[in-house]
Amino acid sequence: MKIPEITAWPSSIHAAKVLQETLSCRVVRRDHFQTIHTVAGVDVGFEDGNTITRAAVVAFGFPSLVVLEEVIARRPTSFPYVPGYLSFRELPAVLDALKQLTVTPDLLLCDGQGIAHPRRFGIAAHLGVLTDLPSIGVAKSILVGTHDDVPEERGAWRLLRHREECVGAAVRTRIKTRLIYVSVGHRISLEAAIDYVMRCTTKYRLPETTRYADKLASSR
Repeated sequence: MKIPEITAWPSSIHAAKVLQETLSCRVVRRDHFQTIHTVAGVDVGFEDGNTITRAAVVAFGFPSLVVLEEVIARRPTSFPYVPGYLSFRELPAVLDALKQLTVTPDLLLCDGQGIAHPRRFGIAAHLGVLTDLPSIGVAKSILVGTHDDVPEERGAWRLLRHREECVGAAVRTRIKTRLIYVSVGHRISLEAAIDYVMRCTTKYRLPETTRYADKLASSR
């Protein structure tokens, strides 16, 4: 799996904002992938008072959702916690984790936003552009946007809109459960992103990709 070598990450909010605005034009918001045989969940946790970033990636066969491989990478945290700029805090460790995988995922499901972001460049979009892999943002809460009421049945969804633009969808993965927020990361359409998230979701609110990666990122 080819992972880019990034020798310098922005060290200021201004520099990070400029990079987001520059790279956001590279996001492909349409389906540009072959048959999906492998999906991977990506999540990040922190250790030692947030001084260590701990990234977890779990690869699954698809559609079986059988775990094929799981990896963890740690590195010192080098960027502050600022909403809208989490990729600069988390992606260095995520890229380290991806380098350890022997399986190349056909699709990445990231715990966080894709284009449902003030500059249309959340962590799923950022990771997708850097790796040139199809990616989806699967978030537990809204960063930007509003939506109409979502029916209570499994699979129901409504568009998430921000500044008169569709940036994602509010999705009901289980009957009468809290919503999740799905957005395009890279090389996938919103409709396909919702479909793959639902196909990765079994008996819980969150897709298996997110659940496994979250557990691995947060366990000690």
